[in-house]
Amino acid sequence: MNGTSFSSDIRYWLKQGNTINHLLFWNVVVFLVLGIMRLTGKFATSLTPITDFIENNLALHTNIMAALQKPWGLLTYMFTHFDILHVFFNMLNLYWFGSIFRSFLGNQRILPLYLLGGIAGGIACLLLYNLALGGYNAPMIGASASVMAILIACATKLPNYEIGLLFIGSIRLKWLAIVVIILDLVSLTQGNWGGISAHMGGALFGFVYIKFLNNGTDLCQPLIWLFSNRSRRASAARRRFKPKKSPLKVVKAGQEENKQLRLDQLLDKINDNGMESLSPEEKAWLKKMSQE
Repeated sequence: MNGTSFSSDIRYWLKQGNTINHLLFWNVVVFLVLGIMRLTGKFATSLTPITDFIENNLALHTNIMAALQKPWGLLTYMFTHFDILHVFFNMLNLYWFGSIFRSFLGNQRILPLYLLGGIAGGIACLLLYNLALGGYNAPMIGASASVMAILIACATKLPNYEIGLLFIGSIRLKWLAIVVIILDLVSLTQGNWGGISAHMGGALFGFVYIKFLNNGTDLCQPLIWLFSNRSRRASAARRRFKPKKSPLKVVKAGQEENKQLRLDQLLDKINDNGMESLSPEEKAWLKKMSQE
C-alpha cells in the first residue's frame, strides 16, 4: 500500500463522523509521537529534556499546587499513554463499549462523556492524594477513567445486554461491570492508588450520568451544544442542494428524493441520539425500507 492510499484511507476513516474513530486516532497518534521521541532520545540525548518536558506537561499532577500550575493536564492526561499494553487495552475497551454506547445513545454523547468521565476521574485522584495522602505529587496519564465512564454507562443503561468474551462466552454487561470494579478494588493492595481512584471517579460519573439521563437530564448537553457536528452540517447542506432534473422525471425523482431525504434524516437521528430516539412509526418505516 503506497503512502497516498494510506493517507486517503485515514482521511476516509476520520470523515465517517464516528467519534470513536477520532478518539482512537488521537490516542494512538500521541502514543506513537511520544514513543518515537523517547526512542530518538536514546541516540540523541540532547532531545531527552524536551521529551521529559512534553511528557511532564501532558500528565495530570496529583499535587494540587502542581496541578493548578498545569491545569490543562486535567484534559491532556486522558489522551496520553507511555506503555503499549496500557494504550492497547484502553483503546480496545473504548472501541468495544464505545460502539455499544454509540449504537443506543448516539454519537454526539461519546466525546462529552469521554471528557467528563476523564475529568471526574482526575478530580477523584486529586481529592485522594491531597486529602488522604498528604499531597504527594505523581504524574498520572491514561484514558482508563474515560473508558470506565463509558463502560459503566453502558452497563447501567443496558444491564442485560450480552457480549461475548474469549474463553468465557457470553456475559451480561452488569456482571462484567461488577467484576471490573471488584478487580480494581482488589488491586489497591498493589499500591496504584491514583489509577484506581481515577477509575472509580470515571465509573461513578458514568453511573450518575445514565441515572440523570433516564430522568430526562443530560449532563453532557452543554458540551453537545459546544461541539458542533461538522458531518451533520455537511449532510444537511447536501440535502438542501437540489440539482435540476428533466420535467419527465420530476415526479419519480421527487418520490425517490423524499424517501432518501427521510432515510438520511432518520440515519442522522440514530447517529446523533441512538436507536432509542426513534418513534415506533420511524422504526416501522425503517424496517419496511430494509425489506424493499
